Amino acid sequence: MMEPVKANKASADVKVLGTGCAKCNALEVAVKEALTELGMDTAIEHVTNFTQIASYGVMTTPALVVNGKVVSYGKVLKKDEAIALIQKERA
Repeated sequence: MMEPVKANKASADVKVLGTGCAKCNALEVAVKEALTELGMDTAIEHVTNFTQIASYGVMTTPALVVNGKVVSYGKVLKKDEAIALIQKERA
């Protein structure tokens, strides 16, 4: 039996990869602000497990993953940069 489709706000699978350092947390804040501005679901998975982070091929954190694709790594994005990357991946 198929699950009913929920009629909710637009969403994307968004993950922040990082050990929980200040830069990783700053990226998560910027991405939450970006998702809010885009009117999207603001649930973000923060991946802190190094093995999981490495499985994305990321060696420099923080990193941003949208719909399974690494779109940024090694820098803290500003809100507007995060918006542009999320919109690009949703297009």
